[in-house]
Amino acid sequence: MPKKTTERTLFYGKDDVLVYRTYAKRLAGIKPIPESNFIGHDNVIFALKVKFAVYGKQLLSSFTEGDNTLVVATDSMKNFILLHAALYKGETIEGFLAFVSQRFMAKYSHIESISITGDRLPFDPVYVPGKDEWTDSGLVFRRSHNDHTSASMEITRTEDGTEPTVSTHLCGLADLQLIKVSGSSFYGFIRDEYTTLPESYNRPLYIYLNIYWIYNDITNAISDTITDYVPAEQIRDIAQTVFHEYKTPSIQFLIYQIGLRILSRFPQLLEVKFESNNRTWETVVETIEDSEGKVFTEARPPFGFQGFSMTRDDLKE
Repeated sequence: MPKKTTERTLFYGKDDVLVYRTYAKRLAGIKPIPESNFIGHDNVIFALKVKFAVYGKQLLSSFTEGDNTLVVATDSMKNFILLHAALYKGETIEGFLAFVSQRFMAKYSHIESISITGDRLPFDPVYVPGKDEWTDSGLVFRRSHNDHTSASMEITRTEDGTEPTVSTHLCGLADLQLIKVSGSSFYGFIRDEYTTLPESYNRPLYIYLNIYWIYNDITNAISDTITDYVPAEQIRDIAQTVFHEYKTPSIQFLIYQIGLRILSRFPQLLEVKFESNNRTWETVVETIEDSEGKVFTEARPPFGFQGFSMTRDDLKE
């Protein structure tokens, strides 16, 4: 028999709330690291997609009795998020998510907790010819569909029912896609009657990668002083650098080395997590005359994947 649970699932909310704020506070004062030249962001376009859900026992009657007395319409949630984008004085996605949630719970005292997720919609600056050199337009931006910052958190009232605080959080870099054309291998795995995959000693390795991290103290990401903020751009650059530096015998080994580098660079982080996906191309032409190149095509499903988490204890080992 399945074990009976004591906690009822009860929530509702709004997804795909698209926020486009211009001229948010500049992200500055980021500590440089050897693997990255990222030290800040102008935030001329502070854009994100928000998913917002509320929880509370007092909302039960809206499900069981059709009583909407305490229901905040999801359209009102959308408007609340959008209007508070103008009131936000900070510079990080994490800070914005906490700000909106805490303001919402202050407005609606019967809401017990909120879960909120934000995915940054990146816009890259366009470079135009200047008097002596190419320069950042500052006005025109190009929508990027590459990797992006992500964050999610749960905001819960304290035991006395007053001050909402961040009870859980997960910051992230989503949809990173990297291809290394040589210097990767995969061999020495179990070979038996089910094995058809040939061993490879120098293959192109194409990976999809999501990286998540948890702070020792989330105030490093949401407070007015962010001297210990960890930007997703530096996480991305660490992943790229480690991929370049190591001859990797597997994706598992690669993400472990990335994790070690992240934890060593950022002592303010408690844990780092990975979701990786193997999309290595299939070889079509092995040799090309007078060239070191080959011809590949897209890998066909099904795809291999990996999940892994690391803490500071891994550094000790």
